Parts: sequence; C-alpha cells; structure tokens
Amino acid sequence: MSKRSAGLLIFRQTAGYLEVFLVHPGGPFWAQKDEGAWSIPKGLMDQGEDALEAAKREVFEEVGSKIEGNFNWLGEYRQPGGKVVLVWSIEADIAADAIVSNTFQIEWPPRSGKMRAFPEVDRAGWFRLDEAEHKILKGQQQVLLAFAARRQP
Repeated sequence: MSKRSAGLLIFRQTAGYLEVFLVHPGGPFWAQKDEGAWSIPKGLMDQGEDALEAAKREVFEEVGSKIEGNFNWLGEYRQPGGKVVLVWSIEADIAADAIVSNTFQIEWPPRSGKMRAFPEVDRAGWFRLDEAEHKILKGQQQVLLAFAARRQP
C-alpha cells in the first residue's frame, strides 16, 4: 500500500486577488532550490489517524499555527514517487515571516559522523496562483489546478 499524507491548501484574498500559502523544505538538499521546491504544508498520517486531523497537525508542526474553520475537500493526489496526498482547502491568514517549525536530524556533511538538526520548513510565503504554479513541486501542481477550477465563477 502506498504511503499516505494529508495537507492543507491555505488561501486568502488580499488586494483583490487570491494567494496560497506554501512552505519551503529545510535542510541542506533544498537550501539552494527555489522554483519547483515549495509545497503545501503536509505530512505522513499516523496509523489510524483521521486524515483531516493529520493535515491540521502537520500545519502546526511545520509552521506553528493551529488552523480551524470550514475545510473543503479537494481530493487525493498521487505524487510521482507513489505517495498519495489527501488535501483540503481553507481560508486563513498565517504570518509567513513568523513560522516556527519542528526539526529533523541527519548526518551532515555525509559520512562525517556528525548529526545536525535542520528545520523541517525553513521559510514560508504567500503566492498568487500564477506564481505558485512555478514555486510548487511539480507533483503538487495538480492541487493548484483543482483549487483554481473550483474557484471559477
């Protein structure tokens, strides 16, 4: 069975246009990558965990914000690596410059024997949909397209 993740596509209306909230992965592999590197806040679901609760937990772990409100189901999206991501959208406003992320540890530099901690998310930002299409991971572009299609009058 494929791994399953849950996440939220957080959006807001500002200055007459729609923006989505994306996060940039922390750690040395992603440090110099920008276009095609950002993601919706998401993560693996625990065994038996409710998917929407997992999505809300992941947002809290990655950016330090508790999200409540009217969640709208966007669907299930298979990523290129085979993982399936369950996604909801919600209108909310998060201070992108004030995120607080959990950390992970890896051996860095490789084969050095030294363990270093890195934030799971090193930055976040608000992007118009046309900007987000270039920033988001290729495997998540379909999430943006589905969201945009549902927002059309």
